[in-house]
Amino acid sequence: MNPQPPDTAWPGDPAPLGVTWDGAGINVAVYSRSAEAVDLCLFDTTPDGRYDPSSERRVALVERSGAVWHGYVPGCGPGQRYGLRVDGPYDPPTGLRHNASKLLLDPYARQLAGDLVLDPAIFGYAADPYGMRHDHRDSAPHVPHGVVTAGNFPWGDDRPPRIPWSETAIYELHVKGFTKLHPGVPKPLRGTYAGLAHPSVIEHLVSLGVTALELLPMQAHVSEPRLLASGHVNYWGYNTIGYFAPHPGYAASDDPVSEFRAMVRQLHEAGLEVILDVVYNHTAEGGEEGPTLSFRGLDNAAYYRLTPGDLRRYADPTGCGNTLNITAAPVLALVLDSLRYWVREMHVDGFRFDLASTLMRDSAFVEAVGQDPLLRDVKLIAEPWDLRGYDLGRFPSPWAEWNDQYRDCLRGTWHRLTPSLATLATRLSGSADIFSRRSPTASVNFVTAHDGFTLADLVSYERKHNLDNGEGNRDGNDSNASYNGGAEGPTNDAKIQAARHKLRRAQLATLLLSAGVPLLVAGDELGRTQLGNNNAYCQDNEISWVAWPYDRRDPAGPDPLLVSLVSGLLRLRRRSPVLRRTTFFRGGRVAEGDVLVPVPDISWFRPDGLPMEDGDWQGDTVTLHVSGQALRARMPHGERIVDDSYLIVLHTGAADTIITLPGAPWGRLYALLLDTAADDLGGFPHLTETTPLTAVTSGEQLPVTGQSLRLLRVLG
Repeated sequence: MNPQPPDTAWPGDPAPLGVTWDGAGINVAVYSRSAEAVDLCLFDTTPDGRYDPSSERRVALVERSGAVWHGYVPGCGPGQRYGLRVDGPYDPPTGLRHNASKLLLDPYARQLAGDLVLDPAIFGYAADPYGMRHDHRDSAPHVPHGVVTAGNFPWGDDRPPRIPWSETAIYELHVKGFTKLHPGVPKPLRGTYAGLAHPSVIEHLVSLGVTALELLPMQAHVSEPRLLASGHVNYWGYNTIGYFAPHPGYAASDDPVSEFRAMVRQLHEAGLEVILDVVYNHTAEGGEEGPTLSFRGLDNAAYYRLTPGDLRRYADPTGCGNTLNITAAPVLALVLDSLRYWVREMHVDGFRFDLASTLMRDSAFVEAVGQDPLLRDVKLIAEPWDLRGYDLGRFPSPWAEWNDQYRDCLRGTWHRLTPSLATLATRLSGSADIFSRRSPTASVNFVTAHDGFTLADLVSYERKHNLDNGEGNRDGNDSNASYNGGAEGPTNDAKIQAARHKLRRAQLATLLLSAGVPLLVAGDELGRTQLGNNNAYCQDNEISWVAWPYDRRDPAGPDPLLVSLVSGLLRLRRRSPVLRRTTFFRGGRVAEGDVLVPVPDISWFRPDGLPMEDGDWQGDTVTLHVSGQALRARMPHGERIVDDSYLIVLHTGAADTIITLPGAPWGRLYALLLDTAADDLGGFPHLTETTPLTAVTSGEQLPVTGQSLRLLRVLG
């Protein structure tokens, strides 16, 4: 047990913010411009590690430098549980909601312990969130606490993989859901950081060929009271309360910080990058009716955007109840400090910013990140929209962006709902209409994501089935551009199952052959289904968890070729620069140095093998030729990069068809590498690497199955 602390802290220092252990005690620094008193509250734990609510000791922080309250407490060290109590005006009409009865989390806490328990005491107000009465009940037994950490870790020679954007393939996963059912992971480690770092899991990821894991929110989060009241939880985690702390619920040990670091070290060893999905647009405190957990009680008017003319209410462009006031310098500093911490101390490789439009609007956030010598060199990915705005294509270099127009085009075209070969051609070639000021790698291409149908459900359901969420099937998107093939959900109809297999493979192949950065969703290659639920944010169960070795509930029917398809195409991308371009296509015949390239870098053909003209884009079949002889990228010493050339045949129509292969100068002999309509590995010769290549000559007619893709290499 730590020595008894003094009633009043020593002066300490106003920086750094948060709680910092120096080997002899802790320095505490807390930002609040409107507080009248700040106490550090220390708690003991019982011998079995449980919180002892009767042990609270309060230490007054009486020193104040500007808006920072600070002090030093000797004798406190790692493992100490703590919180804050802040006294000051409770006056919602002026935006102030101080309440010393509520235990508050330190915004800079490195580790959290304990869960949010639904109890009236967690709310700062009495009866009316818009009114003047504050609640006097003590919230300490019902809210998470901070834990003092040591900060050291044996990183050894860990180095970031620093994989170029052009070689990146992202795999979005949920830390818990990815391994919760994995038979190769020991049961105590399933669903944890340690489980994600297990050799059996890493083996799958490496063999699949992805290069970066995008982890759904794993900064400490809690569930909304309305979910707790209905028996649900916020499974996805987009409800952050601790921006410096790994979520304790994903730890197999009582040291989530070290366990997370060990996971990163193991993934780096395997050559995998770690990207965090982060939520700096709002917090878990919600709107006026939400609990008082941290920021609201520290300095409500400083941390949150309030409604002009009615400061009792919160501005809400996120749709989540509140919005962090990132336009304020201290709040912007909090976000930047958090990002730097995850890069410098936790060794992560990048971030995907949820509702990034909220961060960009009226703030210096994007500029600050771009000027930061540490942050500007990691991967930065924007979700470029929120409820108030749509900003796809507006983020500057070096940002990449989730391209929902790619998603919508692929779904609409392949499912024959909004077929447009011209738009599909633009998306396949890198979306230059959106990202022309950057490069194709600014476009993060995806067909599915955590939000919406899984790939198996996308080709099996045309209606959402979200009743398990307890919201009367009103939640979730009603427009999914999905196609069930003639039956809603599972079916034994072999014809419908075959059609679903074709559609899945065609969309995956299109994704992995498109210019840009592909994003895959964990379990899509295993046939993961959510049983038609397109908004499984509150389903911490087998609806959301990944099934291994494949999902037997797959409504499209198990397809053992999906893993081979993905791994084979990712392998082909790695060795073919023409399939992972860093510059946009120009479409014309050009000179490369002293070499006159015989064909354009990209060419489009009609089914009869002749070049496409303006009036030819209304059909359902197109062939594109990408030339490995016309790459503008150069090797480090300026040498030309010369690659293979490929033909990609996309036939989105339902009926089978026949195309004619283009002749010279585009090619005279072609090798068939992939037919997504094939029902065995004979249709995937490039995947087995032992099957003889099937050669076909220019001018020859090639049969193409309905709703399928064929890939050929130009042999000469």
